[in-house]
Amino acid sequence: MIDAGGIEALFTRADGTFLFARWGRPIVPVVFGVEDATVGLLKGAIEAVVALAGHKMAETDPELGANLMVFFIREWDELVETPNLDRLLPDLAATVEWLKRADANQYRSFRFDADGGIKASFVFVRMDDAMAAAPAETIALSQVVQTILLWSDTAFLGTSPLAVLENSAAVLRPEIADVIRAGYDPVLPVASTEPATSLRLAARMGALQ
Repeated sequence: MIDAGGIEALFTRADGTFLFARWGRPIVPVVFGVEDATVGLLKGAIEAVVALAGHKMAETDPELGANLMVFFIREWDELVETPNLDRLLPDLAATVEWLKRADANQYRSFRFDADGGIKASFVFVRMDDAMAAAPAETIALSQVVQTILLWSDTAFLGTSPLAVLENSAAVLRPEIADVIRAGYDPVLPVASTEPATSLRLAARMGALQ
């Protein structure tokens, strides 16, 4: 089981600030750029992680229509060519140039409600050689797990929220599953900048054991 210090690290950003947030509204996903079978895999992963969290999904978001948008692309330049995407992503051109320089194969952007809860997320997956070699189920589960909470930008550098079983199937690491369940406990705030929140998360994880 992960301790309070380990939990705090998961939500402490590279600049040293602590920021925890969960979805404050039901999740309404839409997927672009893949075949129907892959859409089904991704939505199945979303349903499974949302159920784990004890959160909800819906058919539509009254403000946004869909609030979890997942894009699969081959090159980052495709984003600049996508109509109206610059309305969702401020500084789109600069972001694309930064992603190209970093040779990144994934990117997530979040929007927040007035109380700090997540109200929307935009997920971009560039199908480079590494992504193309990974099973679709693994990509789907990894992206959903990294979107269900506002993890630190360094939380999964050099590691993964998933573990690979002997049969090569990927599953959510138990300690990460515990953090997700605790993070959606109604007694916790929907968002917090207080590092002491990690102590409350640890306490809820203990209570859920």
